[in-house]
Amino acid sequence: MATERQDVEAARAFYDRISHVYDALSDSSEHESRERGLELLAPVEGERILEIGFGTGQALVPLARAVGPSGGVSGIDISEGMARLARRRLEDCDLIDRVELRVDAAPPLPWPDSRFDAVTMSFTLELFPDDVIPELLAETRRVLRPGGRLGVVSMAVSPRGERESALTHTYKWLHRHFPHIVDCRPIDAPARIRAAGFDSREEIGMAIWTLPVVALVAVSQGTLG
Repeated sequence: MATERQDVEAARAFYDRISHVYDALSDSSEHESRERGLELLAPVEGERILEIGFGTGQALVPLARAVGPSGGVSGIDISEGMARLARRRLEDCDLIDRVELRVDAAPPLPWPDSRFDAVTMSFTLELFPDDVIPELLAETRRVLRPGGRLGVVSMAVSPRGERESALTHTYKWLHRHFPHIVDCRPIDAPARIRAAGFDSREEIGMAIWTLPVVALVAVSQGTLG
């Protein structure tokens, strides 16, 4: 337990430290995949949507616009530094009144059962340790209404039978040896999401440089338990 708390605090400190340069480091490569994921999620007016790992708020703005004044967006992120930038972005777009932001570690998720019509994560699921992903997805199912949508954009494993690119191989090596710097890694997100009780509806394969990426939307078949 102490090690787990230390890992959380280390992650919080890391993202606080890089928050002011995060968009310069990551958004130029991630924005196209993130936008494709939002297209698949297809938010509509009046919905309640949660983003896990909202970062600097790049997705919060289009989500808040899509749900309109009759809907609402919530977000959770581990970093107060990221949250400050997200709040500023929402205020600049005059959308802060539609968005609730919480700074905390997940799981668990601090919302009641069946709260949301949709949950979205972009380059977030692969940040969690293997043994935490099932718990996070179980919590995601819990806060989704039956039939609610889960949208995920994630670094992906190479297709079966296809050789990994040199960059993918290097990235995995860096994650194994320097996880405090390279904190995410390719995962089989579709398989993990199906195992958690979601029905995958659409998947799109993409790439950042030569790193495989998947965008998907899946549907919850009801709450756990």
